[in-house]
Amino acid sequence: MPFGYLLSTRMFALLVRNANFGIYSAGSAVSLIGMWMQRIAIGWLTWELTGSGLWLGIVAFADFFPVILVGPFAGAAADRWDRLRVVKISQTISLVQATVLWALTASGHMTVGLLVGLTALQGVVVAFNQPARLALVPSLVPQADMTGAVAINSVVFNLARFIGPVFAGLAIVWSGVAAAFAANAISYVVFLLALARVRIAPVAGEPGKRASMSTDLIEGIRYTASHPGIAALLVLLIAIGVGGRPMNELLPGFADDVYKSGAMGLSVLASAIGGGAILGGVWLGQRARASGLTAIALWSSVVGPLATIVAIATDRLWVAVPAVIVFGFCMSTAGIAIQTLIQLATDRSMRGRVMGLYGLIFRGAPAVGALGAGLASSYFGLRWPVFLGALMVIAVWLWTYLSRERITTALETRDTESGV
Repeated sequence: MPFGYLLSTRMFALLVRNANFGIYSAGSAVSLIGMWMQRIAIGWLTWELTGSGLWLGIVAFADFFPVILVGPFAGAAADRWDRLRVVKISQTISLVQATVLWALTASGHMTVGLLVGLTALQGVVVAFNQPARLALVPSLVPQADMTGAVAINSVVFNLARFIGPVFAGLAIVWSGVAAAFAANAISYVVFLLALARVRIAPVAGEPGKRASMSTDLIEGIRYTASHPGIAALLVLLIAIGVGGRPMNELLPGFADDVYKSGAMGLSVLASAIGGGAILGGVWLGQRARASGLTAIALWSSVVGPLATIVAIATDRLWVAVPAVIVFGFCMSTAGIAIQTLIQLATDRSMRGRVMGLYGLIFRGAPAVGALGAGLASSYFGLRWPVFLGALMVIAVWLWTYLSRERITTALETRDTESGV
């Protein structure tokens, strides 16, 4: 259905009309599928090597935490350097990393310490790559096609999130974990070939003196903290990241230890979350206005943890799968709604810095949550940390819900006035 929907709308025409963006999107889709294959394979390999929820949390922390250290510099680098070149260099380093993962795993020399180190390296690369990759899109399409381009990026990401785990499960069952790493390495080659065909007209730099990095960061933090709508949504996003996301990171343990379904069960669960996210993205992508998005963000933020509680309360895979589909749907709609509201409510002059803080929270909060949940799982089992995290999200949601009128006014008045 999503494919037919895309082909029957102007999204497909946009890809044909903008050849550079079409080539970029095709290569990116292959690379993202490979990335999700590797992410699932790393989680499963960690579980095979250790059988420990703590180590699952440590590996996830190594993946997400580098953005907190590198993120502010990566955003500035994306504004100062050739973005296409940054993306090419990042993909080349990722290709080397995936190849090393494959070689060490296939030869039997992989250890959990090496796995953490290689995952942290990839976390640094992603932290540098992501701002440049996002900022590259406006150079590939005209301003009139930007909304459609962003929508296509979102759908491609979530389709990869659905397909990648399925391919990872098949690769692991049929050929072993190393095969998933090899497939990811090949996907980077495909993306690099696509990037080699992308042509971007050079843009002259704007004259003028830049403020110092520290001044920009302080102004961005002050603006964000003083905005009644943005600040509240970011607090809710922190809660979702710390308390809601550990379900994703501990999924290998749940698949093997709770649902007794092995690697194939892991791929089914991860694909179910991705499938729910696709449904959420397609449903929300049909909305033309931001009016009502605050309510969607709030209700999605509370239904998601409730679905998580249902998923961990059972030991039957067939009960958990529909629950995690709802979880994926809610996490997707909450994330898209929160990001859209923040983008629209932020002054243009502050948008980069505010979205930089958003990016730090989006990847940094799950790093903290994964480490904490992993540590707690080594003492209390897999279920209790996820359950307490879900309760934390519900508590923060309640605080946000009680202020919903003030938040809605601060976030959606701007949209109404501009007629977006």
